[in-house]
Order: sequence, then structure tokens, then C-alpha cells
Amino acid sequence: MKITIIGGSKGTGAQLARLARDAGHEVTALSRSGSAPDGVRAVAGNAADPAAAAAAVAGADAVVVTVGGAKGVAQHRAAVTRTVIDAMQETGVRRLVVQSSLGAGDSASQLPGPLRLIMRTVLAKPLADHNEQERAVQGSGLDWTLVRPTGLTNREPAGTWRALETSDAGKLGGSISRGDLAACIFGLLSDDASVGKALGLSS
Repeated sequence: MKITIIGGSKGTGAQLARLARDAGHEVTALSRSGSAPDGVRAVAGNAADPAAAAAAVAGADAVVVTVGGAKGVAQHRAAVTRTVIDAMQETGVRRLVVQSSLGAGDSASQLPGPLRLIMRTVLAKPLADHNEQERAVQGSGLDWTLVRPTGLTNREPAGTWRALETSDAGKLGGSISRGDLAACIFGLLSDDASVGKALGLSS
């Protein structure tokens, strides 16, 4: 499989790139720094630039967006995601997995009460960005999946996680390691049953 990761120079994106590379897939990572793990094709560019996004996604079988916010840029995640969606539509790439955040969209109900209050106040601006990002994904007409992790950590991966839709019983809280998030995303890329779903994730 040819996989393009938007934001693959560090964090979850870099861990995903390593997993996919080690499994024998052809991986391209687009980032502003132009850095990527060894064995991964690195492309330097601003993913909000249509030309850079189109060059990175052309020929891919799947695209993953793992970008964070950018200092001084309002709703950076949403802008990048919209540009990537346009590029995918233009180049005929269908499969899209996007990293959002628990609390975005309709997922506040999956959070315990105290954590829900913190998310609404302390993280109001990032969540607004994720809300716009999710609306773009859900209206894209692509084969999309949203992943909504709880707090991310750099702990060693546990190899297990909980993945719940908002219609499922139970709450999600605490955190999830970036390694486990990357492993979950990697599995979703070939999981047709996840198309059109938004999954809350925690350890």
C-alpha cells in the first residue's frame, strides 16, 4: 500500500510512518520541516498549500492527517484538512483517516464529567479547530474515518486500546500513548468497516 502521512515528521505521524515502513508499505511524509524517519520519502512543504498537498497525495492508496495546531495560525488543522481533501478529490484518492480529538463533534458525551468541563474551557480553541476539521471530513464524500484520542503521551505502547463510537456504552478518559494511537490508525487503513465512523480512543 502507498500511504501518505500529512504531518509525518514527529509525534503520532512519525510513529505511524515507522509502523507502515516496517510492514513493507511505501510511505510518504509531508511536513514543513521536510524530515521523516529513515526509509520514508520525505516531502518538505506547507500542507495548506494546494500544490504541496497534491504532490504528496498523488498516487497514494490512503492518506492520514495527523497535524497539530500552528502558532499564530487560526484553525490550522481545518485549513490543512480541507486542502488535503481537495487534493484527494482532484487526484482520485479515496481513503482518508484523520486524527481529531475526544471532545470534538458529538463526542463530549464520551468524556467523564470533570474532564468534559476542562475540555470545554481550557481547550476551547483547539476543539473549535477540530470541529471545523471534522465537518470538512464528514462532508468530503471520501472513504473517511475520524479518530478522537484522549490525552496523548509518550509512554511505551501497551498494545491495547479502547475504541468507541458515541452510540456505544461507556466513557473514555485518561490518555493513550502515541504509539498505540499510531497502531490503531495503521489497522484502520485496511479496515473497510471503519469507513464513515468516528472513533473515540483511550488506553
